[in-house]
Amino acid sequence: MARWTKKRPLGGVALAAAGAVAARGWREKAGNGTAAALSAAYVAAFAGSHPLAKKIGAWPSVFAAAGGVALASWALADRR
Repeated sequence: MARWTKKRPLGGVALAAAGAVAARGWREKAGNGTAAALSAAYVAAFAGSHPLAKKIGAWPSVFAAAGGVALASWALADRR
């Protein structure tokens, strides 16, 4: 969203909204502790994707970060 609109704050809004929806689902499926851990992983993956992008490129970094959180989400909340 930030790239398309040229307004970085809108990208943050989209990230926060997606994170809130994900956290709600994690909390319903696996409880507060797991939701907190996965939310922290979500934020860490976003933050870590930026320096990683300088090494491997933007889209590979996005896929790696999203894939890592998706795998953690599946293992901790969805696999049950």
